[in-house]
Amino acid sequence: MARVTLDTLRKEFDRGTIVAVDDLDLEIDDGEFVTVVGPSGCGKTTTLRMVAGLEEPTSGTVHFDDEDVTDIHAKERPVAMVFQNYALYPHKTVRENMAFGLKMSTEMTTEERHERVREMAEMMGIEDLLDDKPDELSGGQKQRVALGRAIAREPEVFLFDEPLSNLDAKLRTEMRAEIQKLQKEFGVTAMYVTHDQEEAMTMGDRLAILNDGELQQVGEPTEVYQNPVNEFVAGFIGSPSMNFVDVDVETDGAGATIRNEEAGLDLDLSAEYVRGHDLRNGRYTLGIRPENIVLDESPSGDENLRSTVEVVEPIGSDNYVHLTVTEDFLARSPADVKPEAGDEVGVSFAEEHIHLFDPETGEDVFLTDEEIAAAVA
Repeated sequence: MARVTLDTLRKEFDRGTIVAVDDLDLEIDDGEFVTVVGPSGCGKTTTLRMVAGLEEPTSGTVHFDDEDVTDIHAKERPVAMVFQNYALYPHKTVRENMAFGLKMSTEMTTEERHERVREMAEMMGIEDLLDDKPDELSGGQKQRVALGRAIAREPEVFLFDEPLSNLDAKLRTEMRAEIQKLQKEFGVTAMYVTHDQEEAMTMGDRLAILNDGELQQVGEPTEVYQNPVNEFVAGFIGSPSMNFVDVDVETDGAGATIRNEEAGLDLDLSAEYVRGHDLRNGRYTLGIRPENIVLDESPSGDENLRSTVEVVEPIGSDNYVHLTVTEDFLARSPADVKPEAGDEVGVSFAEEHIHLFDPETGEDVFLTDEEIAAAVA
């Protein structure tokens, strides 16, 4: 299989007035599954198309192992791509659709192609559908045909462009597991594009988060979730999203106090926690994840602030409790913590779960420069 290296990859449109991908550096190891995630228009699909050879970079290079494939035609690259809309020929049968890529890119005989298609159809559980046309298939069946067609080519690199976005929630979950199983079974290097951060978190060995064409952070899902390098990553990764509160910080270098008078927030950070970080007096954005907030239905005065409950959403194992701290401030509490709308509750969070973001750079001030640099390497 292949190691994929993107070196200062850049793509401009409209004579440089639009920068879709901005000098992207990314390396995907042999056999690794990397999910590329970000909001619509962030450049993730454009990046995938440059790897596939369907889009020509403005500058930069694409390497498979040590071979520069930047100028190699898509047909000649050892890749297979699965598209959002399945890209099946409506007038061809499932058999013909699955065999088409083999016919175009290999020198296999007709008999060899049919045998390969049969094997892939059996693997995908669609052997009974080989003589059907795409309009006779369900969405899940169409996706299995597209996957089988890709696997049949025995590529060195799998490319997925939001392949599950047209499926219902239950089928999406099933197909996520199917894709991961197939990727591990074949050991193929995979690059999977999605705007669904939950999909990205559950599928990838590593995440690559893009915004406005720029790489924000690369890392294992848990690492990115727990240590986002900036406010964008913190807000984009995680469901429900991280809560943000504008705060004033006062520090003497041996500790710090965080306040928001309007919300009634008053929180002291220990000297041990502050030590070694470039924390100064001034305005910051505090970030705290919903599951790291502790609610007290009988406030004692020891909490960091008090707030009024707006809405309680039971989700089974937990409750989502909407609070008036700021707009869209949410706590995720155990199911047995179920205050009523209008109740006043105490709100507390431990310092080790707090993030402070610089309002100018957006960077998490509790991360060192070396940690931030490593997060995009």
